[in-house]
Amino acid sequence: MPERGFIAGRCMLSTREIEVLRSWLISDSKRDVAVELFVTEATVHTHLARIRDKYAAAGRPAPSKVALFVRAVEDGYCTIADVADVIDQQNAESSRRFDIAV
Repeated sequence: MPERGFIAGRCMLSTREIEVLRSWLISDSKRDVAVELFVTEATVHTHLARIRDKYAAAGRPAPSKVALFVRAVEDGYCTIADVADVIDQQNAESSRRFDIAV
């Protein structure tokens, strides 16, 4: 019987863990995630630690942000296109702010 938290190698993340993970993958810091999700930075840290624990228990460690991104894509929690779209939007907003300031 598989351990709680994953089925046949795929980690089963809670809805909130998925939300935190997706937000963190496109953010510069845990603090930014905390502000966006109206939680404390410690709460973000706890969710990410639990996510990492689940992946480690499944024999698929994810010790870095890049490794978590790879695992999230492998398990279908996000796609490369999802992250790229958000980054493109952020870059466009930054460019517009720069144009206005100049």
